[in-house]
Amino acid sequence: MKRAVSISIGSSKRDKTVEFELLGEKVQLERIGTDGDMQEATRLYSELDGKVDAFGVGGADLGLLVDDKWYPLYSILPLVKNVKKTPIADGTGLKTTLEATVGPVLEQKLGGYIKNKNVLVMTAVDRWGLAHGFVESGYECVFGDLFFSLGLPIPIRKETAVKFIARLLLPIISRLPFRWVYPIGEEQEKRTPKMESYFQWASIIAGDCHYITRYMPDKLKGKVIVTNTTTQDDVNLFRKAGVKYLVTTTPVLDGRSFGANMMEAAILAATGRKEPVDYAHPNKYFQEMRAYIKEMKLTHQIQEL
Repeated sequence: MKRAVSISIGSSKRDKTVEFELLGEKVQLERIGTDGDMQEATRLYSELDGKVDAFGVGGADLGLLVDDKWYPLYSILPLVKNVKKTPIADGTGLKTTLEATVGPVLEQKLGGYIKNKNVLVMTAVDRWGLAHGFVESGYECVFGDLFFSLGLPIPIRKETAVKFIARLLLPIISRLPFRWVYPIGEEQEKRTPKMESYFQWASIIAGDCHYITRYMPDKLKGKVIVTNTTTQDDVNLFRKAGVKYLVTTTPVLDGRSFGANMMEAAILAATGRKEPVDYAHPNKYFQEMRAYIKEMKLTHQIQEL
């Protein structure tokens, strides 16, 4: 059996282990949360290097890929500094490929329900494939990068603006402590609703589940949520808020959808990849990921709440 392990600096309350068949291989997929303890995460990566078939980086990104430009996150890279043998994925491979196809899937499955093609993308810089996919599908987008990452009440409405802000700010932000721009550990459990008018304007709210649950208002009647890494508690919260459809960009396994990093790590394990993943110089990596997605018939899951 192949083993893929996601070591997350997020909450251990979301830990889960499942076994399933993938690309003809039996894979054990496991999430281990360290509740924000980055030293513990570093220790686990070191301890398991060479003993598992693939790593996922959970609760964080190794970097951000914005329109083919890779911005390393320097506060996260030390977590994996001692990994020499096991390939590592942070989900960028699936975010760039699978998530980019969500627009056409929604048109096919929910086109009759979605009257106004308005979407609030929580942050575009860490979900460029998702954001670009909505733009390509003709949606009017508001990108909440300045709202939700930096606390600035300024909407972004154009991809060109996202790319400009990325070039301007990411070289600086990428050197800040990660917890300054993204909730980790127990911070992921807190709710601080904000920017309600943009949630209500949108027919679709898309992006990182922690951002959505942290900042969403109490009522989202009739909305469509596009996300992943959902637990039953998240589903219950969305149902209570009146959300109509929950769309997860990764499959639901044993009652929950796993993060992109976990599914990408599972693919690496199943295919026996040994060489490192280099998102800055991907070569044919994304093409290979698209081929695996096609072979697996991997698509987005739609659940009516």
